[in-house]
Amino acid sequence: MRNERAFELESITVHYGHARALEDVDLHVAEGEVVALLGDNGAGKSTLLKVMSGAHRPTAGRIHAHGAEVDFRSPKDAAAAGVQMVYQDLALVDAMDIAANLSLGREHVVKGPLGRLGVLDRRRMRKESQAELDALGVRTAPMTRPVELLSGGQRQVVAIARAAARLGERGVLLLDEPTAALGHEQTELVEDLIRALAVKGTAIVIVTHNLPLAMAVSDRVVVLNRGRKVGDIATSLADQDRVVSWITGAAVQGD
Repeated sequence: MRNERAFELESITVHYGHARALEDVDLHVAEGEVVALLGDNGAGKSTLLKVMSGAHRPTAGRIHAHGAEVDFRSPKDAAAAGVQMVYQDLALVDAMDIAANLSLGREHVVKGPLGRLGVLDRRRMRKESQAELDALGVRTAPMTRPVELLSGGQRQVVAIARAAARLGERGVLLLDEPTAALGHEQTELVEDLIRALAVKGTAIVIVTHNLPLAMAVSDRVVVLNRGRKVGDIATSLADQDRVVSWITGAAVQGD
């Protein structure tokens, strides 16, 4: 059910010496919910994502995954708790094909002596990779196509699908500017994948400067300004002009 919280931040504060990056920020995302995390440059969005992904430890505050308090000391800890992050650079290997990128870190070797020498079972990897994409209802290109030959939207889909495959059930997916520099049709590919993952129960947090994207795919909008949360509202109730005023600092929720 959607009302079960998959991930929750409570009073998260991050200070770098005397500089304040985040101050007393609360945020939660439920299973099957898409939360758009908005804010101007320097608002604290990337820092909050890094806290959620285990890349940064907060100065103060608590993190809960599926109701249990967790202490992320590294991205590996976050991954073990079912949290995957897709950064803007995507971390794809351009010279490798789609299947190899989707299987990265989960490769299969052939049976027998060649397997002991590390020879990969590419046929199995391609079959499983295609099945993963089919389960998400998305199409990119043949599994044998090198990533360097894909469009920006196709590359983004591969990166998101790879993270989704590592989530398992009831996972949390963090997306950093997933449609940056994409055209309209390519953005639609990413939007469709986000919706498909939410239907499967994945909790998703998207950092984006693309307000139309945020309004189109999210269930809730959270706005940061200068390290503080100034807005948190169901997208269906959100007025775009008011959201912009929160982003710019002209208003806070309740004004």
